[in-house]
Amino acid sequence: MYASFRSIGAFIPQTVRTNQWFVDRMDTSDEWITKRTGISERRIALKEQHTSDLGTEAAKIAINRASIEKEEIDLIICATISPDYLCMPSTACIIADKLGIKNVMALDISAACTGFVYALSVAKAFIESGMKKNVLIIGAEKLSSIVDYTDRTTCMLFGDGAGAAIISMTDKKEDAIIDVQCSSDGGLKDLLLTPGIQSEEASFMQMKGNETFKVAVRTLTSDVRLILERNKMTNDDIDLFIPHQANYRIIKAVGDALNFKEEQKVVTVNKYGNTSSASIPMAINKCYEDGTLKSGEVILLDAFGGGLTWGSALVKFMGK
Repeated sequence: MYASFRSIGAFIPQTVRTNQWFVDRMDTSDEWITKRTGISERRIALKEQHTSDLGTEAAKIAINRASIEKEEIDLIICATISPDYLCMPSTACIIADKLGIKNVMALDISAACTGFVYALSVAKAFIESGMKKNVLIIGAEKLSSIVDYTDRTTCMLFGDGAGAAIISMTDKKEDAIIDVQCSSDGGLKDLLLTPGIQSEEASFMQMKGNETFKVAVRTLTSDVRLILERNKMTNDDIDLFIPHQANYRIIKAVGDALNFKEEQKVVTVNKYGNTSSASIPMAINKCYEDGTLKSGEVILLDAFGGGLTWGSALVKFMGK
């Protein structure tokens, strides 16, 4: 049995927060933000909306596009660093309830910006082992709830949103996810973190920007080279390169180092900001909805996040 990437969906909050919002509140400028990050706007969830609400809406679209009944889903995985509740219940359990799916295995993954790739890896393993047939994976974030809006080094980077996909069992190797690889290095945990419940510091995201930038570019580049070499593939075999949307300078540096053509590189950070685990599925969904991504095409995913974690995937998109 093989795992197939069967559908994609996303939920984009309606509220648009432009760079001017930050200019009005702190010592910065639209030019500075755009030059340093490539971000011109990001989406912000309503106060009454929770991460589970965003994930549920994205999941509904993915389920509908997969042409399956929700009762056919036998595993739900939600990747998030901004869960509805601290520790428990998991956001995946809440999403299952909001979808009306009962008696299903549901769990959260905490791998920061690499969360969706981690979830994809777990779904692939469950399906190939024969334990599950249809897995709903979700990357959902309400990062506005854990951002310190007095910290000008981080606050303008992040936005809210969610993306979801259905990964299903198939006996056709030509429809299968080609490969997924994930890794981590806890020794670099201090570069990007959110203080825990035992800390006296406020639980807002903290980042050492310059150090994180250097490690991210180096790690993302080497990880892509590794997965391509392992599968005896080259850039010419890739239809779309969809990296984590953290910062345009990182995307450009990695894309240039790997010699991807402009038409291969997908950039959404300018419109959505960094939405952590939601950024890759949101970018895939945008490509699907605007017709850039077609069924049968090969996409290369590449992500890096707090942990530190990183991962990449070679996926044949089998959405209709």
